[in-house]
Amino acid sequence: MQPLPRPSSLVAELTYQCPLHCPYCSNPLDIGAATYQSQLSTDDWARTFHQAHALGVLQLALTGGEPLLRKDIVELCAAAREASLYSSLITAGTLFTAERAEALKQAGLDHVQISIQSPEPAENDRIAGNRSFDKKLAAAALAKEFDFPLTLNCVLHRQNLDRIEQMLELTLELGAQRLELANTQYTGWAVPNQDALMPTWEQVQRGEAAVQRFRERVGPAVQVLWVLPDYYEELPKPCMGGWGQTTIVVAPNGDALPCQAASTIPGLEFGNVREQSLEWIWAESDAFTRFRGTDWMQEPCASCPIGHQEHDWGGCRCQAMRLTGDPAATDPVCQFSNHHDRVVSARDPAHQSDEFIYRHLKRPVHS
Repeated sequence: MQPLPRPSSLVAELTYQCPLHCPYCSNPLDIGAATYQSQLSTDDWARTFHQAHALGVLQLALTGGEPLLRKDIVELCAAAREASLYSSLITAGTLFTAERAEALKQAGLDHVQISIQSPEPAENDRIAGNRSFDKKLAAAALAKEFDFPLTLNCVLHRQNLDRIEQMLELTLELGAQRLELANTQYTGWAVPNQDALMPTWEQVQRGEAAVQRFRERVGPAVQVLWVLPDYYEELPKPCMGGWGQTTIVVAPNGDALPCQAASTIPGLEFGNVREQSLEWIWAESDAFTRFRGTDWMQEPCASCPIGHQEHDWGGCRCQAMRLTGDPAATDPVCQFSNHHDRVVSARDPAHQSDEFIYRHLKRPVHS
């Protein structure tokens, strides 16, 4: 029997409310449902932070939606510091004022990450569905003024990938220490927008080459994380470091999930931090144990031809569910999957669309 792993990261989805309408948002499509209307209290979150630390968690991501919409965000940062967690605020930046930055600094917030949808202002605002570019730059300046370590995050897709060199230069101009270039994962709002987001292989190759040139020129001054899109891989990634291996995601209502999209798997039962301890949820709940390790694997994963089971842990269960109807199936990204043709087909430029279906907006918007 494999020993129980210990989590290192807690993703606290404080609220699904957000002033932006990003068409690749990982939040559930039914964020307006009654399920998510009752948000955890300050005390609920503080207790969860302490329980996470006791489990071995070191890093806390305060995210959403937009975490700055929580009126108790300063208190939550103070609770994270009291629980000895390294806290990162994952924000769109539009609500990051000088007053708020100073209060967060005093409360013990460790790190700020700001999303930028594109380095070109009009394109940024179109993708975000909100005039936000100038506010994002102002937020980045404030993060530097208050001496926060600063990360920029740009989710890549067909409609902004050709701006990657500009994004790299903007990172230098803003003085960020880290840039996350994560190609879109097709969960949440990215699913209905797949045809508008899927890049071409040529775009991906140009982007990777631009990142490599930048790394060679700048060296360790800026850390650049480049994540190749699943749909152009032949072997899957270990989703979230492996199911139930490293990360706990807590939704605004207290449900604890192995990944942000786990609620899309029918029949999966989630523990809730209001009712159960985080230790029990991690060790015993259906959501964390069903696909942990390798015993659950079907063929061809069970006897992987290249012995990759404990490298990718079967890939993404939510992707397997979406593309095959079976969450225990081999991730179709894998070249050995009987459903790999569905991933290959999705790359076909013939499927391209220029329309976004924005989160919170009922109508598609043209580029």
